[in-house]
Amino acid sequence: MSPGFDPDAVAAALRRARLGRTLVLPLTGAPSTVAEGALAQLALARLVGSAEPAGFKIGATGKRMQEYLGLTGPAAGFMEAGNVYRDRADLRFADYIKPGVECEIAVRLAHDLPPGLYTAETVAGAVGEVIAGVEIVENRYDDLVTLGTPTLIADQVYHCAAVTGSLGGVDWRGLNVGALRGRISIDGVVRDEGISTDLMGHPFNCLAWLASSEVAAAFGGLKAGQTVMLGSVTPPVWLNAPGAVTVEFAPLPAVTVRLG
Repeated sequence: MSPGFDPDAVAAALRRARLGRTLVLPLTGAPSTVAEGALAQLALARLVGSAEPAGFKIGATGKRMQEYLGLTGPAAGFMEAGNVYRDRADLRFADYIKPGVECEIAVRLAHDLPPGLYTAETVAGAVGEVIAGVEIVENRYDDLVTLGTPTLIADQVYHCAAVTGSLGGVDWRGLNVGALRGRISIDGVVRDEGISTDLMGHPFNCLAWLASSEVAAAFGGLKAGQTVMLGSVTPPVWLNAPGAVTVEFAPLPAVTVRLG
């Protein structure tokens, strides 16, 4: 590890910033590699009682998101069980710091994916459901270049909460998962659209990337029952006021979250 790096100290500083509703600034003893960012993220998960998380989010799996965030590749963060909701949720807008919402494809795992190297083909058998999702993110950062990607990873890559859908009787194996068109609406007005092909060519490539990643390895791999948000097909829609957010990936059931 880098001299001065202490994952527990980094986790505590990130937690203080979150509770104090302040921006995450460059940290003393900050992680300097992706592996150190993953260790600090695991320390944060332990600090909040989520060493066995409800799942993971992957950010910047699409070209539009990479360009928007200035990242050259994906980055992943754990999701705390208390912040993951099913089908719809009513949440308080005031509880979030500069909130935004994203138009996500997600999966629920039917089987474990232990640490290792994977491809889209080798992870496909672990997928139990393919579903729509809304990720709620917070803009907790100022200058990402100064902050650094390892610290972004330690801080769950913008993540705050997620609302994930259900199959609703749809047989996802009969769908072209690599070409689903997503749409995100605020108060009934379409704000953006995208297609799942943009997620590393196919959403299961994103799952393979995560299962092979240092973040997954730090947490002991991916587990059956976990939900994985595979990425947003649109840049985040930042909210300036309360509203009802709906994400659709027809024919999958839509997902709605009301921030009131």
